[in-house]
Amino acid sequence: MTNIPPPAEELRLLDWELHQLEARRTQLLRRRAWLLGVLRATGPAGPPSRPAGPPAPEAAPPSAQNILLTLGGVLLTIAAIAFTVVSWGHLGIAGRGAVLGLVTLAALGAPALLLRRSLRSTAEAVAGLGFALTVLDSYALRHLALPETGTLAYAAGTSAVLATLWAGYGLRLGALRLPLPTAVVTAQLPLLLWAGAADAGDHAVTAALLVTAAFDTALALWATVRSVRVVATVGGCTLGLWGAAGAGLLSARATDPTEAARAGVLLLFAALIVLVVAWRAKEPRIAMGAAGAGGLLVVAASGGVLRTALPPEWTVPAYLVCGVALTAAVRTALPRPVRLGAAGASAVVQGLAVLWALPVTAVALLGPLGWATRSWTGAPSDARSALLVELPLSHPLLAPLALATTAAFLLVVSGALGKGSAWPGPLPGNSAAVRSVTRLGALTLAWAAAVALPSALRLPYVAGPVAQLAVTAVLLAVAARATSTSSALTASALALVSSVSVAFLALSTEAATLGTLGALTALFLAACGWTARRTPSVRGEAAAGAHAIPAVGPGAAALAACAAVAYATALACAVGAAAGLRLEHVGLAALAVPALAAFAAARLGRHPLALPVEIMAAASGALALTLTAGHAPTLALALSLCGLIAAGTALRPDRRPVGYAAGALLLLASWVRLASWGVVTPEAYTLPATVPALLLGSWRRRSEPGVSSWEAYGPGLALTLLPSLAAAWGDAHWQRPLLLGAAALALTLIGARHRLRAPLVLGGTVLALDALHELAPYLVQVAGALPRWLPPALAGLLLLGVGATYEQRLRDARRLRNALGRMH
Repeated sequence: MTNIPPPAEELRLLDWELHQLEARRTQLLRRRAWLLGVLRATGPAGPPSRPAGPPAPEAAPPSAQNILLTLGGVLLTIAAIAFTVVSWGHLGIAGRGAVLGLVTLAALGAPALLLRRSLRSTAEAVAGLGFALTVLDSYALRHLALPETGTLAYAAGTSAVLATLWAGYGLRLGALRLPLPTAVVTAQLPLLLWAGAADAGDHAVTAALLVTAAFDTALALWATVRSVRVVATVGGCTLGLWGAAGAGLLSARATDPTEAARAGVLLLFAALIVLVVAWRAKEPRIAMGAAGAGGLLVVAASGGVLRTALPPEWTVPAYLVCGVALTAAVRTALPRPVRLGAAGASAVVQGLAVLWALPVTAVALLGPLGWATRSWTGAPSDARSALLVELPLSHPLLAPLALATTAAFLLVVSGALGKGSAWPGPLPGNSAAVRSVTRLGALTLAWAAAVALPSALRLPYVAGPVAQLAVTAVLLAVAARATSTSSALTASALALVSSVSVAFLALSTEAATLGTLGALTALFLAACGWTARRTPSVRGEAAAGAHAIPAVGPGAAALAACAAVAYATALACAVGAAAGLRLEHVGLAALAVPALAAFAAARLGRHPLALPVEIMAAASGALALTLTAGHAPTLALALSLCGLIAAGTALRPDRRPVGYAAGALLLLASWVRLASWGVVTPEAYTLPATVPALLLGSWRRRSEPGVSSWEAYGPGLALTLLPSLAAAWGDAHWQRPLLLGAAALALTLIGARHRLRAPLVLGGTVLALDALHELAPYLVQVAGALPRWLPPALAGLLLLGVGATYEQRLRDARRLRNALGRMH
C-alpha cells in the first residue's frame, strides 16, 4: 500500500527537488560556457550540435512567460485604476486607505520573495504593478487629503517622491531591471512641473531644463547600470538641446546687457555640461563633438552680451570676435579632442560670418555687368554708384572687415601649422595638404575683402578700376611665384574673376575702357610668359630657372594665356570702335589677334600652352567673323584671312587636320564673294580653282601613295559640284542640270573604274540629287493624282518588305560598306 505523505511534507520534498534541479542546471551552464571558451581559443568551429528530439516550439518558454506576465501585470493595473477611479466611493475612509495600502505593500514586497525563488520575470511584473499602485496612491491621496493643492505643484512633489522611492527600491532589490530606469524617467519631471506651477518665467523654465539635463549627464557618465545610462543619455540630450535652444532664443531676444547676461549664464551652464561630457568621454569623436557644441554655446553667451552693448549692425562682427577668441583654448592644457572641438566651433562661427559678408563681394563683382548695356555713357560719381545696384548691408564696410579678420586668422593658423606649435597634437591626415588649404582659404578671403572695399568705402570712381587692377596684378604675381599647382591655379582663377569685373566696370568711359583692357592684356601676357617658363614641356624638360622655383602644372599658364587672347581681342574691338570704324571693319581689325595667337602657338611648338592659345585664337576669329557678317564682301575677306591663318597652322606636322578647316574657310569665302557679286553662273569661278586642285591632288597621290582620294580630290571636286548643284536646284532651265548630271555621271563611272571613293560618292550623290530635282515636278503631279490612302499604303508595304528582308538588307549594306572601304 502506497504511503502518501501529508501535503506540507510533499511540498517540502518538491521544493528540495526543484532546488537540486536548479543547482544541476547552473553547473551544466557553467560547463557549457567553459567549453565554448575552449572552442573559441582553439579556432573556429561549427555550430553546436542539437540534441535529437521533437522540434522546438514556435515561442520559447521564457518569451511566452514574459508575455503572459506582462499581460497579467497590465490587466491588474487596469483593474486597480478602475477600482480607484470608479469603485472608490463605495468604501469608507478607513477602507480606502487600508485596501490601497495593503495592496501596494503586498505588490512591493512580493518581488523580494519571488527573487529568492529565482522567479525574476514574475518579480518584474509584480514590481511594475506596485509602481502603478504607488501612482494611484498619490492620486488618491490628493483627492482624499490635499484637494486644495495645485495640480502642477502636487505633481512636481509627487514625481520627486516617487522617483526617490523607486530609486531606493531598485537599489535595494538590485536584481530587478525596471525600478532604476523608471526612477530616472520620473526624475525628469519635478523641476519642470515646479517651474510651471510657480509660473517662474522663461529663464526659470530654461534653468530647470538645464539642471535636469545636468543630472542626466551625471548619471550617464557615472552610473554603473547600463539601462540607467541609456535612459539618462536620451533624457540629457533631449532636455539639454531644448534648454540650450531656449537659452539661445532668450539671448537673441535680449535688448540690454543685463538681460543678455542672464541668458548668457544659462548658455554657459549648458556649455559646462557638454564640456564635462567632452572631458569624460572615452570616444574621441564624441569628445570632439561635445567640445564643439560647448564652444558654440560659449560664443553665443559672450557674443550675446557684446551684441547688446554695440549698435545692431555690429551683431555678426561681435560674434566673430568671440569665435576668434575661442581659439585661445587651443594653447591650453585641455585634452586634445576638447581643443580640436573648440577649434572646430571657432571655424563654424567664422564660416557663418564669411557667409554673411560674401553677398557684398558678390554684388561688387556682378554689379558692373550692367555697364554692358550702357557703355561709354559717362563715369559715375563714386565706386558704389558704379555697381548700379544697392549693397545688401546698411553698413557694407563691416563685410570686408569680417572677411579680412578671418583671412588674417587663417594666415596665422597656417603659419602655426607650419611650425607645429599651436596645433593640438599631430595633424590629421596630410599636414602639408592642411596647410595648403588654409593658405588658399586666407588668399581667397583676402581677395574677397579687397574686391568689396572700394564700394564699401565709397571711394571715387577712378579708384575702383585702379584697385581692381592692383588686385589682379597682385594675384598674378602670386600665381607666378607660387610653389604648388593648386596655389597657382587658385590665384590665377581669382585674378581672372577680378579682371572680368573690372573690364565691365571700365565700360563707363572710352578712356577707362581702353586703359583697362590694355593693362589687363599686358598683365596676363606677362603672367603667361612667366608661368610658361615654369611649366614642364611635353618632353619632360623643365624650363630655365626651374631649379630655383619649383615647376607648376599648365593650368595657371593656360588661364593666363586664354585671358590674354580674350582681352587682346576686346582691346582691338574697343580701339576700332573708338576710331569710328564700322562694325565689319572692327571685325577685320580684330583678326590681327588670332593671327598673332597662331604665330605664338607655332613658336610654342609642343608646349602645353599651344593648344589653349589655338583654341582662343579660333574663338577670337569666330567673333571677328560674327562682326563682319552684316557686310558680305567684308565677310568674304574675313573668311579668306581666317583660311590663310588656318592654312599657316596646317603647315605644322602635328596640325595637318587643320588644313580641312582652311579649305572649308577658303571655299566659303569664295561662295560669299560670288553671292555678294550676284553671280548666277558659279562654274566660271569655281572651275579655274577646281582644275589646279585636281592636278595637285593627282600629283600628291603619285608622290604619296597612302593619301586617300578624299584628301587628294575631295576639296577640288566639292569646289565645283556643290555650288553647281545649289545653282541647278534654283535654275528653271534644262542646260545646267543636264551638264551637271553628265559630269556627275562621268565622275561616278571614273570612281567606280579606278576604285576611288571621293569621285564615286560625290558624283553619285550629286547625280541622284540632280535627277531628283528634274523628276520633282512629275512626282508632285503624280502625288496629286493619287488617292489619299495610297501613299500610306505604299509606305506600309515598303516597311513590311524591308522587315521581311531585314537580314538580306543588312548583308547588302555590309557588302556596300566593305566595297567602299576597299576603295582609296
